Amino acid sequence: MDIQDKLRSLLNQLNTVIVGKPDQIRDCVACLLAGGHLLIDDVPGVGKTTLAHALSRTFGLQFSRVQFTSDLMPSDLTGVSVYERGKEAFVFHPGPLFAQVLLADEINRASPKTQSALLEAMEEKQVTVEGETRALPRPFFVIATQNPLDQLGTYALPESQLDRFLMRISLGYPDRAAERALLAGEDRRAMVDHLPSLLQGDELDRLQQAVQAVHAADPLLDYVQDLITATRSGRWFLQGLSPRAVIALLRAAKAQALISGRDYVAPDDVQAVLPQTIAHRLIPVGDAGRGAEEQVRAMLQAVPLP
Repeated sequence: MDIQDKLRSLLNQLNTVIVGKPDQIRDCVACLLAGGHLLIDDVPGVGKTTLAHALSRTFGLQFSRVQFTSDLMPSDLTGVSVYERGKEAFVFHPGPLFAQVLLADEINRASPKTQSALLEAMEEKQVTVEGETRALPRPFFVIATQNPLDQLGTYALPESQLDRFLMRISLGYPDRAAERALLAGEDRRAMVDHLPSLLQGDELDRLQQAVQAVHAADPLLDYVQDLITATRSGRWFLQGLSPRAVIALLRAAKAQALISGRDYVAPDDVQAVLPQTIAHRLIPVGDAGRGAEEQVRAMLQAVPLP
């Protein structure tokens, strides 16, 4: 099976579970192929956790789920050393962070102290516990779900942590046809439990290498830099994007191009992933009444194509 057939099978299987959301499913697959972490931001009950489970099983990754609560401690994620009498020594017991996929459910219900425990893991793919640095499994993804900040018991994620997420997406309510399919069809959680793994061995690694090999021509890089310069102009946002965000945008665009069957990045690929990749890193200026995503789309219309 070639790369395009494999990508189609991944998308088709996920679309059987999360119905009526093909664009969001495509973003999720692009995010994981680009090696990034994913933040799913929406109201409760629209399928955020189900989608995270489906992604893990479809990609054939070993995962752990943590329900983030206000009393969750950093050691509940990283693990602890426990004295074992038989060995007469402290033995480290790894926490749920030591998995290929960490499903951080309702991540913004935990305190900032616990959220900060994820920073090193998300950026360096390692954790430091009791002075010792321990490597995390490869690959390592965080798929986090988040409820709206106006709900009780939620904390805003710090900017430094938001910047570690390659993409932030929202599922939104299903349309009438998709909702009817949910009402008339099989329970989605039961479907996830029976999903086959479509990637084995080093197939994910080969797909990620194929993403890195996608070509970005100089005019395309000029376009990306024009967009980034626009975010730093002060016209649209209080602060512009960092170089890390620029690199993340290009990686996401390359993954989008590969899914579209091309070995080069087109401006359409950049435009397709731009709001999901940069809006959560930006704060709009003024009182135009627009959120960050709407402001990104307005900026996109003002920057000329190459």
